Amino acid sequence: MNIDLHSWIRLAVTSVAAAFVSLASFAAPAGAQEKVTVFAAASMKNALDNANKGWAAQGGREVIVSYAASSALAKQIESGAPADIFISADLDWMMYVSDRKLVKEDTRFNWLGNSIVLVAAKDAAKPVDIAPGLDLAGLLKGGRLAMGEPSAVPAGKYGKASLEKLGLWSSVEKSVATAESVRAALAFVSRGEAPYGIVYQTDAAADPGVAIVGTFPADTHPPIIYPIAILSESKSTDAAAYLDYLKSAKAAPFFEKEGFTVLKQP
Repeated sequence: MNIDLHSWIRLAVTSVAAAFVSLASFAAPAGAQEKVTVFAAASMKNALDNANKGWAAQGGREVIVSYAASSALAKQIESGAPADIFISADLDWMMYVSDRKLVKEDTRFNWLGNSIVLVAAKDAAKPVDIAPGLDLAGLLKGGRLAMGEPSAVPAGKYGKASLEKLGLWSSVEKSVATAESVRAALAFVSRGEAPYGIVYQTDAAADPGVAIVGTFPADTHPPIIYPIAILSESKSTDAAAYLDYLKSAKAAPFFEKEGFTVLKQP
């Protein structure tokens, strides 16, 4: 068979390209992604950003994180937003996603613990004894109490539960300035738009403009637990390895430094 030089070159290039396509198809399943996309509760930002630097330093592939209130993230997942891992700030919103068969159940576990605190602007902070009988409305002096939306945002739900248990909710309910996330509530206080706010201990530690003036007793609200899971529609080839990293002793210090408690795994 006679093939001129140009035809031979075209044939060779086509064959090499086909070989690369074949190898690529063999290396990763169709639709697989090398990056890991994480939907994480807003209160995770500082700790998770630092942990992701540790992941990158050990050769891990790119991690893209979307931070927002757990409620908003759960609704986005329900609507089909592409993500590989979900970290919720409470059990309810993880259950919401789980009930809709949107998580890989064998990857789901209760990962971190936290606490809720009362914060004030640093230059005006004075200790507050958070107990039944506290005149929280008087402390506000006509100002607002910043907190996450109590009907949806986990930190707001915990805060409302604690205030109700302490018998204080009815006295401050009309003074609450609701925020779309715990970080937004923190910003209200940091900017001087509210004299006090209810946030996670970890958020307070992340903002030099505020100070913790009191801690809500743990027995006045449900346990604060952050569950994590890989989502059913995950296409990432690295999601499982990344999850293992977050669970590891290497990653734990990043979260403990910010005030989280790493829960023991069964």
